[in-house]
Amino acid sequence: MTKESAGQSEDPRALVRIDLALQGGGSHGAFTWGVLDRLLEERWLRIDAISGTSAGAMNAAVLVSGFIKGGAEGARNALDAYWGRVAASARFSPIQRSMFDRLMKRWSLDTSPGYLIMDLMSRVVSPYDLNPFGHNPIRSILEQSIHFAHLGEAPIKLFITATNVHTGRGRIFRNKEITPEVLLASACLPTMFQAIEIDGEAYWDGGYAGNPTISPLVRESEANDVILVQINPRERRETPRSANEILNRVNEISFNAPLMKELRMIALLRQATDPGTGEGRRWAGMRTHRILTDKLAEFGASSKLNAEASFLELLKGEGRKTADEFLTAHGEDIGKCSTTDLDVLLAEC
Repeated sequence: MTKESAGQSEDPRALVRIDLALQGGGSHGAFTWGVLDRLLEERWLRIDAISGTSAGAMNAAVLVSGFIKGGAEGARNALDAYWGRVAASARFSPIQRSMFDRLMKRWSLDTSPGYLIMDLMSRVVSPYDLNPFGHNPIRSILEQSIHFAHLGEAPIKLFITATNVHTGRGRIFRNKEITPEVLLASACLPTMFQAIEIDGEAYWDGGYAGNPTISPLVRESEANDVILVQINPRERRETPRSANEILNRVNEISFNAPLMKELRMIALLRQATDPGTGEGRRWAGMRTHRILTDKLAEFGASSKLNAEASFLELLKGEGRKTADEFLTAHGEDIGKCSTTDLDVLLAEC
């Protein structure tokens, strides 16, 4: 294995092990694509493990699959190819921006006839009736983009979260267990798709249980730094008033809640006089970093279903820019100290 394929290089900086925690968010996952594209240029960063949910899970699996074949450059190429296929597939989707949205230069689908019909139908008709054969166009894209049989050989650990429909608990799938069904389960919104059956159990979107899940990074990775790529807005300044805005904000809060719980645990253990040994000390010693942008909140929730190539490229560009700003401001801190203040979460309890 070459130095590059092992995540190493001749970069004068000492190698720093990191974990990545990737949130889900539909096509807004293209922002994460841009973040990853920029981080992979930094050969002094060695990715030990990635935890992902929904779109974050797909980004994670594509990255690891590409990394197996060609190191960091292979991972970047694999992500480019995956999102290119997503954009190509969207050209034939009935859910497109309306002429009004285009004239107003908005990326949302709020006035799209196809989106409005789908949104209404999803509230009153079960996906078992609306889509009885369980068709999902992402399946073929995943099969073209990821070498699932080789994920077990990867030097990067993968942790993909899905929610067990019957128990309500999250299940974490690891490299050798990951199949197209696992990724589809992690992104399965129950109002749009039938539950995905794996080993006789039904699963929905992993965001209900962990978006993403931090615990396996603490327990099973050697890295002490985790970079969270956040897509769902944690805060909004304005109170939602329309029915759609209220529902969207409820979903944002629900999908962020499990993550906030784990981050609070890290903050509490940091303040403890004696966090104990073993896992407790590992939680307390985690250095946390966060990459996010306010730009995603400006596009509106419906834009998460907009997979036009120009929109995805815009999001990728925003991700690269945000990651570059993060590295400029905090690159020297990685491996030394946290750059995210988690104590504010304790003040909210």
